[in-house]
Amino acid sequence: MLIGRKAEQRELLRAYKSIYSEFVAVTGRRRIGKTFLIRETFNYQFAFQHSGLANQNTRVQLREFRQSLINYGMTKCRIPSDWFDAFSLLSELLNKQAKGKKVVFIDELPWMDAPRSNFVSALEHFWNSYASAHKDILLIICGSATSWLINNVYKNHGGLHNRVSHRINLAPFTLHECELYAESLNLNINRYALLECYMVMGGVPFYWSLLERGKSIAQNIDSLFFNPMGKLHYEYNELYRSLFKNPEPYMNVVSTLGTKRIGMTRNEIISEGKTLNNGSLSHVLEDLEACGFICKYDCRYGKRNKTIYQLIDNYTLFYYKFIQNNAGIDSNFWSLNTNTPVRNAWEDLAFERVCFEHIKQIKQALGISGVSTKIYSLRITDNPVNGKGAQIDMVIERDDQVINLCEMKFSTTEYTIKKEDDENIRNKVAQYSEIRKTRKAIHVTLITPYGIKENIYQYSIQNTITADDLFKE
Repeated sequence: MLIGRKAEQRELLRAYKSIYSEFVAVTGRRRIGKTFLIRETFNYQFAFQHSGLANQNTRVQLREFRQSLINYGMTKCRIPSDWFDAFSLLSELLNKQAKGKKVVFIDELPWMDAPRSNFVSALEHFWNSYASAHKDILLIICGSATSWLINNVYKNHGGLHNRVSHRINLAPFTLHECELYAESLNLNINRYALLECYMVMGGVPFYWSLLERGKSIAQNIDSLFFNPMGKLHYEYNELYRSLFKNPEPYMNVVSTLGTKRIGMTRNEIISEGKTLNNGSLSHVLEDLEACGFICKYDCRYGKRNKTIYQLIDNYTLFYYKFIQNNAGIDSNFWSLNTNTPVRNAWEDLAFERVCFEHIKQIKQALGISGVSTKIYSLRITDNPVNGKGAQIDMVIERDDQVINLCEMKFSTTEYTIKKEDDENIRNKVAQYSEIRKTRKAIHVTLITPYGIKENIYQYSIQNTITADDLFKE
């Protein structure tokens, strides 16, 4: 059953119905559901389908490509001598098929580009000399190595320049889509449990497919992550090595960003991560952003602009906090550590990330879906008000003369605004007003799962957003 992905399906079908040949590239992180989307959309009916092999040389790749040609009707087929020969054989196969749009699906395409294979040049030649010269070819390429596709296809300055007619980037599921998926799996879990699960795994469908009926979320997390035989116990290394041919620089940057909840500037990444200040860092940051592991935003601080990079991948943050340096940890760790300081601190941070992944729903709850906004976090250190400093979880600068300063508070019940909370909120408003010199109205917004409990301090909050709001479509 295909959950969500309606816009992506429409884009694929629009390409299929075109009167010309179309070139589609589908990107997205590992296990996000790219292959499943394409197969379900076309009901597993392809003129040709092939999947590249991880960490194999050109000889092995070509041998397996031959096997795919045989599987789709080329009974007498030699092993191609190179990729130009391989795509020539594919052209022969397509020429023999019946009239009508022919869907050619090449999955995990980046893995096929072994060193010195001339794979990209051969793909260019196939598209330019054959596919685009016909009107009946829908070429769909796909791969988890988003950075490879961006640099070798999207940014190609040779024969593939501007050839991709449809770019589809598959994002993680939202809370709403995860709820639908959990229902389809008959997991029978409430929204609080769904939220906790999302804070750990994010919206990666494959991770959710591993949840077992009859187990609590805590039991599932223990069996998947903390049991040495768990299916996601070693996911971290597999994840980054599947996306990047040289994963160490990426893992270094991600590890560095994992130390600061509010994000870091480029110079801070260089200083704290011992990363060289050269062009390769820009390349790494661009790739991580394209793959959805980090986000980038410009934060105005007085008269200065700062570009902030922030780690937003839920699973990676969970890994750094609880798994990375905990060899030999109890396989029932999660069940045994409810309401502990370290877990409570993680829950606050993880809930912030969930909120940043649901900006659309937050704006909808505020009634500003159609208003242009700029959204970022803010860390104030050298402030002119009282020298205390301040950290604002989320700032929503709106074009309708209002600014929302958002506080995220994770709680299992209605959140109670205490005196110190009220003082902290007033301090943040004062410092932000002084630094930004803004004339816009400032509204304090509280985002918390179960809303706010009535007391004398609640009136410092103009808007309250709950978990139910985050679960909206």
